[in-house]
Amino acid sequence: MNYRHAFHAGNFADVVKHTILTRIIDYLMRKDAAFRVIDTHAGLGIYDLFGDKAERTGEWRDGIGRVMAAELPAPVAELLAPYLAAIRAQNPEGDLRYYPGSPFITRHMLREQDRLMAFELHPMDANRLKENFAGDFQTRITQLDAWDIFGTHLPPKEKRGLVLVDPPFEEKGEFIRMVQGLEKAHKRWPGGTYAFWYPIKEPEEVEAYVKALKRTGIPKILRLELTIRAPSAPPRLHGTGMVVVNPPFVLEEEMRKVLPVLAELLSDEGRGRWSVDWVAGE
Repeated sequence: MNYRHAFHAGNFADVVKHTILTRIIDYLMRKDAAFRVIDTHAGLGIYDLFGDKAERTGEWRDGIGRVMAAELPAPVAELLAPYLAAIRAQNPEGDLRYYPGSPFITRHMLREQDRLMAFELHPMDANRLKENFAGDFQTRITQLDAWDIFGTHLPPKEKRGLVLVDPPFEEKGEFIRMVQGLEKAHKRWPGGTYAFWYPIKEPEEVEAYVKALKRTGIPKILRLELTIRAPSAPPRLHGTGMVVVNPPFVLEEEMRKVLPVLAELLSDEGRGRWSVDWVAGE
C-alpha cells in the first residue's frame, strides 16, 4: 500500500497517531530537563486540506473533521487538548483548512530547551519541509533515508526524548525494517522512547510483525490499535496501530480512556474496535 502523507492528512489514522504523539510529549514536558524528538518520516510538515492531494481522498472529513465537530467527554477533551491546540494554531481564523503533520505538532509543543530533528527522504518534500522551518533554530531538517538514522543519530545529547517512526509504506518490507531499526536503535539508546506507527490492512502481516517484536527480547513494548471497520476482501486500510517502546507509565491508562471514544466517533456505523495490550512487559 502507498501511505504518502499528503493524501491521508487528518484521517482517522492521523488522529490516533498524533494523539499518542502529543501524550508522549506532554509527559516528557513534566520534567524541566531538555528532550529531543526525532521524526524519521517527516513529510511536508503541514497540509492544505483543500489542496489537490487531500481533496482527492477527502479522508480528513471522517477523521479530524469529526473530532473537531464533536462534543467530547471532559476527561477525553483534556487529554486531546494539546493535539487540538496544535491544529487550531495553524487555523487562527477558526475554520479547519490546514492540518499540521507530526513536525508541526511537535514544534508547537516544544519549550525553549527542547529540540526537533526531522528527516525526509523525498527530495521535493524535504525541500518544502526546510522552507516551512526556515530560521527555526530549535529544528533541524535533513534529507536522509530514515533507516540510516538509527545507526548514526542516536543517542541524542539530551538523553531524553522520542523517536517517531511513521513510514509511508510505499515499499515492501517496511514491517521488517521497523523491527531491524528498533533493534539497532535500542542497542544505542535503550532508555529512549520509540513510537512505531503501522497501517492495519492485512491482519496476518500485523501479527507477524508483533511476533517479530517479541523475538527481539526488548522489554516494555505497548501496542495500541483502533479499527474503524471489519477486514475486507480485497484488503483495504481498516485500522491503525502504534507500538511504543518505553512508554510513559501513564500512557496505557490515558489511551484506555481515549480510544473507546475515538473508535465510536471515527468508525463506520459504530463498528469501531480498539485494543491496548503489552507485546512485552518488564
